[in-house]
Amino acid sequence: MPPSPHGEVEPAGDATAVRLTVAPSRRPADVVLVRPPVLVPRLALTAPTCPPVGVAYLAATLREAGHRPTVIDAVGEAPDQFTPYGDGHFLTHGLTDDEIASRVPAGAEVIGVSCMFSHEWPVTRRLLHALRARCPDALVVVGGEHATALPHHVLHDTDDVDVVVLGEGEETLLEVVDRRGSREALGEVHGCAVRDDRSPDGVRIAPPRARIRAVDDIPPPAWDLIPLSEYLDRGHGFGVHRGRSMPLVATRGCPYQCTFCSNPAMWTTRWVPRSPRAVLSEIERYLDEYDAQNIDFYDLTAIVRRTWIVEFCELVIASGREFTWQLPSGTRSEAMDEEVVHLLRRAGCRNLSYAPESGSPAVLERIKKRVDLARMKRSMRAAVRAGINCKANIIMGFPGETHAELRQTLRFCAELAVLGLHDLSVTPFSPYPGTELYDELRASGRVAELDDEYFLSLMSYSDLSAAVSFSEHLSDRALGRYRWLGMAVFYGLSFLCRPWRLVSVVRHVLWSDTQESRLEMSLRDHVHRKRGVTEPAVPA
Repeated sequence: MPPSPHGEVEPAGDATAVRLTVAPSRRPADVVLVRPPVLVPRLALTAPTCPPVGVAYLAATLREAGHRPTVIDAVGEAPDQFTPYGDGHFLTHGLTDDEIASRVPAGAEVIGVSCMFSHEWPVTRRLLHALRARCPDALVVVGGEHATALPHHVLHDTDDVDVVVLGEGEETLLEVVDRRGSREALGEVHGCAVRDDRSPDGVRIAPPRARIRAVDDIPPPAWDLIPLSEYLDRGHGFGVHRGRSMPLVATRGCPYQCTFCSNPAMWTTRWVPRSPRAVLSEIERYLDEYDAQNIDFYDLTAIVRRTWIVEFCELVIASGREFTWQLPSGTRSEAMDEEVVHLLRRAGCRNLSYAPESGSPAVLERIKKRVDLARMKRSMRAAVRAGINCKANIIMGFPGETHAELRQTLRFCAELAVLGLHDLSVTPFSPYPGTELYDELRASGRVAELDDEYFLSLMSYSDLSAAVSFSEHLSDRALGRYRWLGMAVFYGLSFLCRPWRLVSVVRHVLWSDTQESRLEMSLRDHVHRKRGVTEPAVPA
């Protein structure tokens, strides 16, 4: 497969790729990996309760090297617990800081904390302080997308962090744990950031670590260390609830360079797929060991190469195994012609998210979203006719976006409703660190301070009660109106054209244990959050 014009696409199961080496450690360590509580607005559009697949991969790699990892999954250990945060506009989902700290063994040598989303940094920083108080001598490591995007800020904003792991974490964290006895040696680990008084800004960032290309060699997730039953038995997962759902990562990275996405900073623009046969083998193991009924693909962009998805679907069909699977993150349409979408349906795919982002060609050009809207609509039409429940992701309020361009997007939303799409997500643009647009806004002074107010403002993407505009042509209030109008246009036309869908939504939310669409899932999640809120509020 030749390289993408936007990035690099690796062949699946490349025998020449550099292998992941997990050598036995000479000094096994007690390592605690913490998945913090999740921060959500009270009126969140959606807030899926998902098993921490990244943490499970890290634990598996450490254990294969001979270390002794344990996992504290704040969400999985308290899936019904919601605590007001700050003024109560936000909720933390999962264990409190004290509950997490009390679960950490006093003799822990290394504590690893994941911070994937920048809006959760204030919550994570507070947790780090509690963990440091519990284990003052432990090496505290932070990784994830937020840490990768802002290593200097993480190390300057709190003294409770010793090391920041940048990007893909398995190899880097393993080397950090192996070198834990020497702070000087930690500064030499590729893919790390540490404090260094000799550096002008007090932070030393080592050279980046090369991406893992032989992804089939990565040890499978250590699900035995995660309270999986709390997710499986309660119907929680990333996608729509279609029964007991297991998470799966079939590919890593994305070859595209959208300016609102942090993928290039976190993963580079190299897309690396596992072999289709290895993916199916993992699914079959989940069907047998966990009685799974549905698989949620957590990939950034699962469908890039047509031959890969066709081979996977044909293997599933030939296996005779019956299960459903979903692509909830949003995917490209270039490889999704009528033949492919029919294969997806035959192979068990039931929910599919597309990511057009905007209905304005000018906006798409500015944000480097290389997509042909006419071609995407043909793919959507074919998928709907094949019987796949389809959703589209729209973002409004990009820098420079005008009222005329937003009206184009509203017309596009109407077209999608008439075409037959089942769901639409309309979110305000949020300038997440690690993205090209964030860098531009930061350089121009429009993101002035990296304070808690800024980090919490990023939650407007999922907060139905708030919108923060970064377009000079739109006020916050105007952007909020466009967002609601987009959803009203889509769902109003959708139910007008297909009134039986409204009946289905009511039935699945009120009387069914499963859902068919993201709208049904969002309504169910909102009820779940409302029932689980405890008082009083936890200070910010």
